[in-house]
Amino acid sequence: MNVGDIAALIAALVFAVLVGLLAVPLIKLGGVFDEARAAIKEVSAGVIPVLEETTETISEANRQLQRIDVITGDVAEVTGNVSSLVSLVAASIGGPLIRIAGFTAAVRAAIVGGRFAAKATK
Repeated sequence: MNVGDIAALIAALVFAVLVGLLAVPLIKLGGVFDEARAAIKEVSAGVIPVLEETTETISEANRQLQRIDVITGDVAEVTGNVSSLVSLVAASIGGPLIRIAGFTAAVRAAIVGGRFAAKATK
């Protein structure tokens, strides 16, 4: 064995130690990746039922909104009918009531005016 062979042997031992030292963090990193994969599977398994329930909830909310839309349309129709009815009642009863009120005011004015005239002549 000469000096070159001894240097090569030392270099090989140093390289083996270096590979051994680098292997430990790589093995630990592999364990971290395994744990991350397991956590992702667990989260995925938990998310799927939540998404299904959310889809069902949104569908039910849409059905309820459609029912409310129908009810709102019916309320708008009833409001229009009540408005027409009020206009009809105001037109058919309001005119005669105004005439009666005017006639009553005229009679009252005539009676009160007659009393003033009678008092003025005395």
